[in-house]
Amino acid sequence: MLSPHVRHELRHAVPHGWTLHRRADPNAFVPLKFRLTQSNLENLDAYLLDIADPTSHNYGKHWTAEQVAATFRPSQDSVDTVHSWLVNGGGVDLQQIAIGSDGSISVNVTVSEAENLLAAEYYVYQNADSGRERIGCHNGYRLPEHVSKHVDVVWPTVHFNNHQRIRRAGSSSGSGSGGGWHRPGGAPKALADDDAMSTGPTNCDKGVTLDCLRALYNFDYQLVAPNKNTVAVVEIGSNVLLQSDLDLFFKQFDPQQVGHKPTLVSIAGGHLNASETNAENLGEATMDFQLVMGLLGRTQDVLLYQVGKDNSDPDPIDELLAALDGSYCSDPAIKQLGLADCGNKPRANVVSISYSTGVDFFDPTDITSSQLLQRQCAEIGKLSLQGMTFVASSGDTGVSFGSSEACIAKNGSEVTGNAPGTFLPQFPASCPYVTAVGATEVSAGNSVSDPETATTAFPSGGGFSNLFAQPSFQARRVNRYLKTSLPASYDASTFNASGRAYPDVSANGFPTVVAVDGNFTTSGGTSASAPIFASFVAAINDARIAAGKGPVGWINPALYSHLFATAFNDVKSGSNPGCGTEGFPAARGWDPVTGLGTPNFKSLLARFMSLP
Repeated sequence: MLSPHVRHELRHAVPHGWTLHRRADPNAFVPLKFRLTQSNLENLDAYLLDIADPTSHNYGKHWTAEQVAATFRPSQDSVDTVHSWLVNGGGVDLQQIAIGSDGSISVNVTVSEAENLLAAEYYVYQNADSGRERIGCHNGYRLPEHVSKHVDVVWPTVHFNNHQRIRRAGSSSGSGSGGGWHRPGGAPKALADDDAMSTGPTNCDKGVTLDCLRALYNFDYQLVAPNKNTVAVVEIGSNVLLQSDLDLFFKQFDPQQVGHKPTLVSIAGGHLNASETNAENLGEATMDFQLVMGLLGRTQDVLLYQVGKDNSDPDPIDELLAALDGSYCSDPAIKQLGLADCGNKPRANVVSISYSTGVDFFDPTDITSSQLLQRQCAEIGKLSLQGMTFVASSGDTGVSFGSSEACIAKNGSEVTGNAPGTFLPQFPASCPYVTAVGATEVSAGNSVSDPETATTAFPSGGGFSNLFAQPSFQARRVNRYLKTSLPASYDASTFNASGRAYPDVSANGFPTVVAVDGNFTTSGGTSASAPIFASFVAAINDARIAAGKGPVGWINPALYSHLFATAFNDVKSGSNPGCGTEGFPAARGWDPVTGLGTPNFKSLLARFMSLP
């Protein structure tokens, strides 16, 4: 007996930039593709903890790509259930059905047949800018209840993959939570004066140099296995590295690296653009490499994952993940992008990402956004199973999102400009398989020997996810904070206390001395903090590889463990205001502003070296 149809996916509104043009021709053919539910995805956390918990006997035993693919491939039961329904319940001819090697099922049917299968109405949508047309379901689609649990996504239906346009947070192009990949840019920028350019770890409250960072975090390490180790920095679209600025920086702070270049890994047409003149696209990317290359030294090759030709690429994170894992390309919602790079780019042991999107908020009228982030986070988890470490910035606008300071009103609508509302987390920092990094600073008049504070020049991002559950290894430290330090006026409508809490750690984010467009400036942001911390993880991998051990991979369970309890410099002052509040206050131990604190590199190194 066939079960009743249930709502499977819904998009209540026409996607931004598109218009509902006309009903689709019922006799036109539409190639439906069913992405089946992955096997064992509910066990992803357990698999990861088995190799990342420092108390596990399997610590550090990372999986192969073949193991990952076999473990998460859809079950034969899922394939058989959907296939049987298509033939017996939907009347689809066997010759019209194809089963892919990844377990996905493709069906070539007419629009009329698709509407009957999915209890849906198909329309033609038109893009307002290009005039391009595409087909999709109006008001979502349904599947039989017994089939629905075996299917993740049916395409083409409600997925338009255009809600993540690239822009920098803090830039004039940033808006609210409606999507967009942002680069945190909340830190004020100014020309660096003589005090900021001081040599040695002095005047670090006025200008943070490489010497300041080494002194702050006890980072005195010489690489011993750089040819066996890999580290990468992600840049997106028109945000480009200027080699002339990199050389200017090294001429001042590390002369032996003048002329040293990162290795370009072009993804989806990404390329270096030496003729770029838009000020918004200059400086930030170069800052990443000034910090990573400056801290690690000339012997370490650094990969530049340049994703997309320009800022029109709608889904750069999908492009990145597909380039690192070819199986990701088989996803129907991803395959329709026509990706040129599928599993053909080199993987790095550590990947630093200083970009984010602000849609970590469940909207029951548009469930496609949350499913997209959950799919991307799961893919990051699978890559972490294979020994990769993902490090991401936590944002520069406190508990709100983007330059418009977006939050969510009680009626579910977006409000901006620091208006009261529910705190709005950001992704990928909120993904539990990412190590999120907040920003600190040396207070005015203080030295590197004094405790740092949360940044005051901009509010460092932090909070609790609305989509991802709080990992068990976080619970003890997070609950202590919630019981002892949370403002009394906050209730369940303010934030999701049971969500994944971030950041995990922090590092200095202001005022970072960088060379930008031929001048030295002070800048920063969590977009500086992330590559700084990523550099330390890369150095730890270097030491482990030299000792015959593997890279650390997913480090979050270890960081929160008792073994690492004294490996951080606790940050107890500051807050991250937003959404009409003072945000979260920093406190003893973990807090949603500075995480566990800033790293003491030698302590971190010693503890990771003690592990298998």
